[in-house]
Amino acid sequence: MAYWRFVNNPQVTTDQLIEGWSRQTATVAGGRHALAIQDTSEVKFRTRQGCERGLGQVGKGNARGVLLHAMMAVDADSGACLGLAGGKVWTRRGKVKSPHDQRELADKESARWVTTAEQGCEVLAAARMITVINDREGEFFAHWALTPGDNVHLLTRAMNDHALTDGRTLYQAVEQARFCDKAVIDLPRRMDRQGRRARLSLRLGTVAIKRPARPGVKGLPESVEVSFVEVVELHPPKGAERIHWLLLTTHSVANAADAWRIVSWYKQRWIIEQLFRSLKNQGLRVEDSQLESAEALIKLVAIATKVACIVIQLVQARNGGEQLPVECAFTREEIEALAAINQTMKGRTELQKTPHHPHTLEWAAWIIAKLGGWTGYASHRPPGPITFHNGMARFQTIVAARAIGNV
Repeated sequence: MAYWRFVNNPQVTTDQLIEGWSRQTATVAGGRHALAIQDTSEVKFRTRQGCERGLGQVGKGNARGVLLHAMMAVDADSGACLGLAGGKVWTRRGKVKSPHDQRELADKESARWVTTAEQGCEVLAAARMITVINDREGEFFAHWALTPGDNVHLLTRAMNDHALTDGRTLYQAVEQARFCDKAVIDLPRRMDRQGRRARLSLRLGTVAIKRPARPGVKGLPESVEVSFVEVVELHPPKGAERIHWLLLTTHSVANAADAWRIVSWYKQRWIIEQLFRSLKNQGLRVEDSQLESAEALIKLVAIATKVACIVIQLVQARNGGEQLPVECAFTREEIEALAAINQTMKGRTELQKTPHHPHTLEWAAWIIAKLGGWTGYASHRPPGPITFHNGMARFQTIVAARAIGNV
């Protein structure tokens, strides 16, 4: 009942919840090259005819739900998830009658790619460099013209065969370039169901994209110069889906080494797919919620997205790699609760004590995993996302109880 009152309280706004996503992210971004990865996911809820719960249509058919657009910050060198950096959660309110090409950017859903990039750049202002990464849906001229800055770059997979200033199209320019290098890269299971190695051929170049001749972009520059990097799996294994990425970026790409670096950064984009899976069918199962109002469901998704991101950070910490401070995922009150819980978990043997340095994310991951039912023994399977989700649920209950006790 208390939770129902919280999400239905008009003083609790979605904007406030989303603003809270990135408070800890800013503290660990300083001096890094941050990949600001963004994407959109449909969160579908069960409805019946005459009782749509105030939800608009998503996807194809009669499915209803909310749309989640999120941005995650990832260290370009270590791959460590630094946290959320911005986003938006909304539901559609009817159909827009005016044609898409005749509307200003601010009146289109696609504006979220630009506005979220602006949010991310503010949150990651202390970073040495920011590379905004999005998939094909976020590839349009206004994004190229508005997002890049002095230390801000854009990297995306090509969606459109843009007209170029030299009279050619983008695809024609790419086809006229020669393949100049080959390499074998590992494709993890999140990118390929089997998880395999792919032999890719690479070509690169630079083009100037011409401003489209349509309303809504007249105030933008006449052209934008970008580099292209195309990698193609010319001979994929039988039954495997061929890898073919045409990447566009504002980074300078002078040689093959630069191009493979661009490919390695783009590979990090799949971490945001993990966020959406953690939110839905691999942990929180947010789509099973019985809340009846769209506004409450929107707030629920905003809250759950933050938790899903922390779970990804805990899974990464479990796997080792860069040691991040616990402050990148937890508040001061939560860190105090973690320390108190850790005191109750100390067993008589060294195997029953956390082996990690206090106040690191690895230390927090060990404690949360134990709360989630993990035994802590090396002979047992390491904790996975569901264990961490269960641990976070218990942990938040303890944090709430401690807050009541301190009132």
